[in-house]
Amino acid sequence: MTNKISQQEINDILWRACDSFRGTIDATEYKDYILTMLFVKYISDVWLDHYDAYKQQYGHNEEQIRRRMERERFVLPAEGSFYFLYDNREAPNLGELINIALEKIEVANKAKLTNVFRNIDFNSEARLGNTRKRNHILKHLLEDFGDPRLNLRPSRIGTLDVIGNAYEYLIGRFAAGAGKKAGEFYTPPEVSVLLARLLDPKPGERICDPAAGSGSLLLKCGRHVREIHKSHNYALFGQEAISGTWALCMMNMFLHNENSPRIEWGDTLLEPKLIENDKLMKFDIVVANPPFSLDKWGADKAGEEAKRFNRWHRGLPPKSKGDYAFISHMIEASTQGTGRVGVVVPHGVLFRGGSEGMIRKALIEENLLDAVIGLPANLFFGTGIPAAILVFRRDRSKRTDVLFIDASREFESGKNQNKLREDVEVAKIADTYRKRKSVDKYAYLASREEIKENDYNLNIPRYVDTFEEEEEVDIKAVQKRIEDIEKELVQVRGEMAKCLKELGL
Repeated sequence: MTNKISQQEINDILWRACDSFRGTIDATEYKDYILTMLFVKYISDVWLDHYDAYKQQYGHNEEQIRRRMERERFVLPAEGSFYFLYDNREAPNLGELINIALEKIEVANKAKLTNVFRNIDFNSEARLGNTRKRNHILKHLLEDFGDPRLNLRPSRIGTLDVIGNAYEYLIGRFAAGAGKKAGEFYTPPEVSVLLARLLDPKPGERICDPAAGSGSLLLKCGRHVREIHKSHNYALFGQEAISGTWALCMMNMFLHNENSPRIEWGDTLLEPKLIENDKLMKFDIVVANPPFSLDKWGADKAGEEAKRFNRWHRGLPPKSKGDYAFISHMIEASTQGTGRVGVVVPHGVLFRGGSEGMIRKALIEENLLDAVIGLPANLFFGTGIPAAILVFRRDRSKRTDVLFIDASREFESGKNQNKLREDVEVAKIADTYRKRKSVDKYAYLASREEIKENDYNLNIPRYVDTFEEEEEVDIKAVQKRIEDIEKELVQVRGEMAKCLKELGL
């Protein structure tokens, strides 16, 4: 068997595979080709690995092997295999062959992959150029993935997390180069881990992200249940408005061994699709990093669905800022009595007036707001502004206070992005939230009366005093030092004049 390969080696090989596209099409587009090919390569290697194992077990009994292979997690048609495409990499219609392969994979796995590849076209002249150029790019892409070191068989790479981690690595690298568009599909992993720790999803619970992006928040919540509570008993749900990002999310789920997530494609605010008995489905955990201050989110159509879903009963958010539209939806989708909601927001959500102020006041008076956590600036790709996390809970009958945490000054500074270290800053925030006590210059437990006195303004500096007094200046000592310096200056000038005179200058 080939030697084991490290996570870093896989990541490096995959990132180099992107060279086939650089300078040809934008990173926000070529990510789709790279991530799709990684998915195809992985399921092809798993298929071959399992086939070889069954052949060793059943010998030449091809019928027995075939029956076992039909029960695999993914069924792979012969013409859908990466290796069929690799063998045909010189074909004049290579882009068409790849499209056909993806279609065959979808048809063979309808329950899991229907429409996942609908927005990816390997035969697109508009995106990949004329036939000659397109074939050149795709041939090199297949050869990059055909690198013997990129053998992704489970018997070689070990745990499935290696592939999931590689996928997340690529998504992060693409987000770093995508500028403002990155916010459409990427939440930094440490923020996802933090939200999972704050909300603490438990065995048997349903977890939902109504702005799912590439699925990072859902995956980290699932991992939390497995690692902290030692259980695989949970269910993941989500909805994503951008079709290409929805496809990334679905592939990301399967590469992380999440076999039965329900991730819908569509606009959560305009057309929620997680419906049960013609009402919003309810979830124990609702978590999201929605688009900041989304313009034209659908306020003009809010009246049409008011009676059906009743999401805006606390007030209608302004049409130019959709932050409270997402917050209101998330709270209405949380389970009565046990529901926990965690949402990433821009700081304006904490203090803006008008209808937003009215909604904020209602949420506080209903005793739903549990914590306000300020995060460092330059943490998210696509925006340098600092963000905050709001935590709402429906199990707050025994307390009415709100915990404010100012974590904006503690982070690891990076070249382009700041980071929260999981074992340092993330751990400190989660521990402070759990203990629920004031910490000098860092956290403050505010009563509802204090918040009311502040006119329901949640701006963190109103509650957490981070002012550092300057050391008292000894005026007499400073004056004496100035006088001493002046004397030294006179002496130095005298000596300099003497030296110049001796030199005849």
